[in-house]
Amino acid sequence: MAKKNVTQFPVDQQEQASTVQQSADGNTQTQGIDNNRCILELSHAEARQFFLKAESYCNFDLPPYIVFDKLLAEIDKKLSGKELRSFTKNGTKPRDYHDLNHTILNNKDGRYAWRPLQLTHPALYVSLVHKITEETHWTTIRNRFSHFSQNPRIKCISYPVESLTPQKDKAEQILHWWQELEQRSIEFALDYGYLIQTDITDCYGSIYTHSIAWAIHGKDVAKQERQNKSLIGNIIDSHIQDISYGQTNSIPQGSVLMDFIAEMLLGYADSELSEKIEACAITDYHILRYRDDYRIFINNPQDGERIVKILTEIMIDLGLKLNPSKTLVTNQVIRASIKPDKLHWIGQKQKERNLQKQLLIIHSIATKFPNSGSIISSLDDYYKRISRLKSVKILLLPLISIITDIAYHNPKAYAISSAILSKFINLIEGNDQKRAIMDKIKKRFAQIPHTGHLQIWLQRITITFDKLCDYEEPICQLVAGGSPQIWNMDWLSPRLSKLISPSKIVDRKKIEELSPVITNSEVEVFMSKSGNFYS
Repeated sequence: MAKKNVTQFPVDQQEQASTVQQSADGNTQTQGIDNNRCILELSHAEARQFFLKAESYCNFDLPPYIVFDKLLAEIDKKLSGKELRSFTKNGTKPRDYHDLNHTILNNKDGRYAWRPLQLTHPALYVSLVHKITEETHWTTIRNRFSHFSQNPRIKCISYPVESLTPQKDKAEQILHWWQELEQRSIEFALDYGYLIQTDITDCYGSIYTHSIAWAIHGKDVAKQERQNKSLIGNIIDSHIQDISYGQTNSIPQGSVLMDFIAEMLLGYADSELSEKIEACAITDYHILRYRDDYRIFINNPQDGERIVKILTEIMIDLGLKLNPSKTLVTNQVIRASIKPDKLHWIGQKQKERNLQKQLLIIHSIATKFPNSGSIISSLDDYYKRISRLKSVKILLLPLISIITDIAYHNPKAYAISSAILSKFINLIEGNDQKRAIMDKIKKRFAQIPHTGHLQIWLQRITITFDKLCDYEEPICQLVAGGSPQIWNMDWLSPRLSKLISPSKIVDRKKIEELSPVITNSEVEVFMSKSGNFYS
């Protein structure tokens, strides 16, 4: 049965959404409606359906004409009840081939840091989903997670969730974070005087694939049964090595499935942490974990130091390490519970009638708190403000320059920044002038490496007035009608490889129906007030 959660809305409406009542013991409790289910509440069949959704396969923003539903459904049907190895060429192993997945490089800071977002080879992805969601394997996994969560003082709040409303799963995940991490952290200020925050350095990139079996079956069993190919932990390990050219370090980023697999290892770390804290007789604490981010609430700073030391030792044993630059202790629990960009935004003037001055306010916070959530929400509000404009009374080029600079330094804002750019550019008359401005924007971004994700969104801007505009990203070339290799098929027999045509991920009909201006529905995470969710 689905759990009860607060009725949740985007940040600017969360406070109004919550209703508070007094429970029998006098504690205040927040009530709402059933609006999501944790992945662990799903049956094995429901979990399979969940992981095979396009939104789960690719959890980063792409234009609406890039679709995966049809391809995943066809592969699911083809592989149902069969082993993937029966579709390989002469028994070859996929791990012997490179470039199996398509990697979309995403710059992280407008400089030299970058994150590889992967579109996992769909055959390997579907095969892994099938294995994990076999009834016996799914039962094993759910039971193991139940073991991880036995200590009520250590709570993971980042398990994937399925939306039970018209909202996207991603929206519900964000709202779940707001309710269970930020708001619960503020509540803990009533009980605890100190907060320690820390996270894991390059978590996904450092995960040792063999440790996944340790997490699911216990370290001793996993080591003894390393050759047992029926253990789901070994099956997951083997699939990830197949996906990763045989490498045993790192798991791909970019799908809900891999987020869930990471939770297996991090949940194991939670249970190890619980046992060792208990052995130290520390009882006055609470820990909230969202993926690889930890918030440790204590009253005795010495207890906090001991917990961090224990956590450090556990991570070292798993091949991971805490980030010393992000390990902070404070007695300002409420202030530390709220992200700095949000606190800053609350204390600043947020509205200006002049469009350029408003954008400069956003630029200011984007400079001070790059890649923060406040940038996304403020740009979303700005987009809604300008979306109905037929013309503007001030010069457009300065506005275009400012929003380009925001996107340049804030890759998380690529999608919404592109939407704003599309609006401004389409207020300019003449396709030649539009092309000239887009050339300037492309040259600006050519100064930084790894912008494949951005190129996909820039193509969305130009596709309605310049379909021949050239982009290096293979997905862009595919959209433009080319035939680049997206996934390596050399290891597959024609029975399956012919089914996995990259052209299936581009919906030509949707391209023909596109508005010249990127619509809010293409980039919004949360359904707007005008949507069914609010009506």
